[in-house]
This record gives sequence, C-alpha cells and structure tokens, in this order.
Amino acid sequence: MTTTLLAAEELNPLAPHPIEIIVGLIAFLLLFWLLKRTVFPQFEKVYAERVDKIEGGIKRAEEAQEEAYVLRQQYEDQLAGLRAEAARIRDDARAEGQQIKAELRAQAEEEAERIRQRGHEQIAAAREQVARQLRAEIGGISVQLAERLVGRELSAETRRTETIDAFLAELDELAERRETAPAAGGAS
Repeated sequence: MTTTLLAAEELNPLAPHPIEIIVGLIAFLLLFWLLKRTVFPQFEKVYAERVDKIEGGIKRAEEAQEEAYVLRQQYEDQLAGLRAEAARIRDDARAEGQQIKAELRAQAEEEAERIRQRGHEQIAAAREQVARQLRAEIGGISVQLAERLVGRELSAETRRTETIDAFLAELDELAERRETAPAAGGAS
C-alpha cells in the first residue's frame, strides 16, 4: 500500500511539482522586472499626459471662463456707459431743440410785431392821405354848396377856410357820436 500511496501522490494532477513552482516564480519575476523597466513607465507617462491634458484642459477652461466673465463685465460696463452717453446726447438734443424752438418763436413774434407795426403805420399813413383828400374834396364841395345856399361867391380865402373848418368839425362831431352810440348801446 505504501507503494500505491507514493504512486498516487506523484500522479496527483492537482498538486504542482516544486520545480514547476520555482521555474514559474522565476519566469514571473523576470517578466515583472521586464514590464516594470519598459512597459509600466510608458503607461505612467501616457497616464500622466492624459491627467495633465484633462486637468490642464479643465484649468484652461476655468481660466477662459474667468476671462470671458471679465470681458463680459467690461462689455456690460461699456454698454451701460454708452447707454448713459446716448441718453445724455438725447437730452442735450431735446434741450437744444427746445432752445432753437424758443428762439424761432421769439424771432417769429418779433417779425410779426414788426409787420403789425408796419401795417399800422401804413394804415395810419393811408388814413392821413385819405383824410387829406377827403378834406380837400369835402372842402370844395362845401364851398360850392355854401355858395349855392348863400347865393354869392365866397372869394376871401379866410372865409373859405373858416367855412371848411366849421363844416369838417361838424362832420367829426357827427362821426364821434355815431361811434360812441353803438359802444354805449352794447354796454347797456
């Protein structure tokens, strides 16, 4: 039985042979050392580059975002300044427009007053001229009428002037009464 036990122990496929364990361990250590010297540094290098890219990309993105925020604030400040400037320019233009409008209105009123004054002067001059013409015509007519009524010629210049002045005074008095009569009638 002992021989069968020894033979059974040797043939057990589940139990590894001690030499295989030593050779496998040496092969594993050689492979590990080779990988550690050549492949793992490359992996570490690629890993570090990727980490740098990712972290650097994030950092650059944050910096770009901060810069964009600063630029946005500057833009908004400039925009606010421009809006204030535009409002000031509009207010200045309105004030200037009001001033120009007031100046034009004053000039128009002065021109209208000048035209009105000139019109009054022309009317007064025309009235004077018509009054002189009417006095001359009325004077001639009144002398003719007085000669017919009296039956004799009024040859003396002073008598003629006195007669004309008296007649015109009566006409003026009659005209004044007519002008005051409607005014007095309207007042009552």
